[in-house]
This record gives sequence, C-alpha cells and structure tokens, in this order.
Amino acid sequence: MQTDIDPRNLIGRKAFDRNGARIGTVDEVYLDDATGAPEWAAIRTGLFGRDAFVPLEPSELIDGSLHIPFERSLIRDAPDFGVGRHLSPEQELQLYHHYALDVAPPPPLPTRTR
Repeated sequence: MQTDIDPRNLIGRKAFDRNGARIGTVDEVYLDDATGAPEWAAIRTGLFGRDAFVPLEPSELIDGSLHIPFERSLIRDAPDFGVGRHLSPEQELQLYHHYALDVAPPPPLPTRTR
C-alpha cells in the first residue's frame, strides 16, 4: 500500500475484496509499533457484523476505496481480537498466518566469543 497515505484518511472508506465484492467500511487503522507505518485495518463487515482485520501491505487504495487482494470468505474468517485495543505480536502473527503472508523470522541471537 502507498506509505504516504495518512491512516486517518482510511477510516470510513469502503473496502472491497479481490473480486470487487464490498466487504464493509474501514473502522480503524493499526500502526506498526516499530515503524509507525499503517499495517492493519479493521473492516466493519456489516450493520450488525464484527470487525475483520486485513493487512494493508498487499492492499491498495484505488479511487478512494480500499481493495484487499483476498477472498471475502477468508477476510470474514480472520481471527477476531476486538477493536480499540493494541494488537499483540502473537495476534499479529496469527493474522499473518491466516492470510498466508510471509513473516520474517526474528534476528538470530548474537553469538558470544570468549
């Protein structure tokens, strides 16, 4: 996704799946703890629906709408962590695995020489 977009401008935008089906509306945007870059969006999936977390990295903002390159069913089946709270590293890892996105392994521990 374009990194120069203000995450506050994403809130309220319509979200669509890879086939162009409307999923819902961007409810919240979550920033990466280390970089401050927008990383996840919570999409309100319906009037009485829940929020589904989607990754922003492979998503695109096209004509004012967020287009997410995943099937609607996969998005709706994403783990539900509730909104308004910080995502823990474990929760983010669950989301990465849900979307089959590569997660960089943690850097190796430095080796000690004596």
